[in-house]
Amino acid sequence: MEEVLFESETEESRAAVADYLRSVADRLDDGAVTLRSGDEELTVNPPETVEFEVKVEREGAETSLELELEWAEDASGESGGGFEVA
Repeated sequence: MEEVLFESETEESRAAVADYLRSVADRLDDGAVTLRSGDEELTVNPPETVEFEVKVEREGAETSLELELEWAEDASGESGGGFEVA
C-alpha cells in the first residue's frame, strides 16, 4: 500500500521549474533533499544509487513529463546503466 509522505502541485513558469530542478539536483549531490510546501516539510536521504525513471505520457490534450527516483529504505546502492538528456 502506497503512503504519500509529501505532495505539492503548483502552476509555474518553465524557468521557475528549471531553477527548482537545479536546486533538487544540487541537494541530491549533497545526499539530502528537503522539500517544503506551506507548513509541510520532508527530508529524504537517497542512497548513492537509485532507480531513476523518466516517462512522458499523453492523456487527451494533456502531456506530462514525469521524473521519479525510487529506492528501498535499506538500499546501499550499486550503479546501473546510464542515461542522457539531449
